[in-house]
Amino acid sequence: MNRGNPILSAGNLVVKFDLRGRILTAIRGASLDLYEGETLAIVGESGSGKSVFTKSFIGMLDTNGWIDSGSIIFEGEDIAKYHTEEQWLRVRGKKISMVFQDPMTALSPLRSVGKQIEETVVLHQGLSGKHAEYAAIELLERVGISDPAARYRQYPHEFSGGMRQRVVIAIAMACKPRILICDEPTTALDVTIQAQILGLIKALQRDFNFTTIYITHDLGVVADVADRVTVMYAGTIVERGTAEEVFYDPRHPYTWALLSSLPQLGVKGRPLYSISGTPPNLFNDIVGDAFAPRNPRALTIDFVERPPEFKVSETHFASTWLLDPRAPRVEPPAAIRSLREKYASSLAGHGTSRDAEKSKGSES
Repeated sequence: MNRGNPILSAGNLVVKFDLRGRILTAIRGASLDLYEGETLAIVGESGSGKSVFTKSFIGMLDTNGWIDSGSIIFEGEDIAKYHTEEQWLRVRGKKISMVFQDPMTALSPLRSVGKQIEETVVLHQGLSGKHAEYAAIELLERVGISDPAARYRQYPHEFSGGMRQRVVIAIAMACKPRILICDEPTTALDVTIQAQILGLIKALQRDFNFTTIYITHDLGVVADVADRVTVMYAGTIVERGTAEEVFYDPRHPYTWALLSSLPQLGVKGRPLYSISGTPPNLFNDIVGDAFAPRNPRALTIDFVERPPEFKVSETHFASTWLLDPRAPRVEPPAAIRSLREKYASSLAGHGTSRDAEKSKGSES
């Protein structure tokens, strides 16, 4: 499938932080292409670099962090070279917006939600007075908040968690962005509200034609909304592909481990799988595959040399020595084999249904 040119392209990005004189390398040569209108999920454990990676797209790294090398090409410009707030304000909010994990920290408790949305409308749409107020009320209605004119005057503490997240989404949409980054937008919400928020973002994307990046530690959250999935570990991208490829034909042992940890893949009466060990210390140089010390299927070379990215298909890539033609055959865990079998079975079922429909059509 030819997607055309990427809307945003990060190339071999390295991001570092100075923590009391010690240098931490949070992003270690990560590359990513984002295409117009798609939904991309970036998944991985806490500390894998997901948020830092995407915050570098809008110049929101902490003051002790910087882009050390690499590029971020957006609208023909390398925005990784931006150094001033004035430069970033041409992109942040106006063209790339972000919905943060905790709406209570994103909203001011001292101002009504309507005024906070209105402020963004004034800044990015150039409206003022009653026109800005009406636009803010319209946005509240668009994100599914009932009686928006009355809610406009209320404060964040008067809203539930799910309603506050809708307000934060309304603020992001007031910018009319080309790209919307959603950083763990459903983490603090119950399952029912999670589904509503994901459905809302999907509907807004369809109506306003923006591109979405989801950041999450839970593959299950994005299973039904992502077109493509990128898996991050220790500041690098270890696997990327379509959602179907990553969910049903994963190739990196870390992706196997993440999927095996999903509660829905657990077996009644048996302990839920958990990944042993801890992520590497990013203050240190990492030799070989960063996941090797936690990988029971690691090869000797995993501890010696960092694996290159191997091509599985035109859209599927993984950085693991298991894909090297010289590597021994290593079977994935039982949970992954079960996923593959279920997927193959569902495809066969769809094929049978289609064949039956064709046969029925030819008989008539």
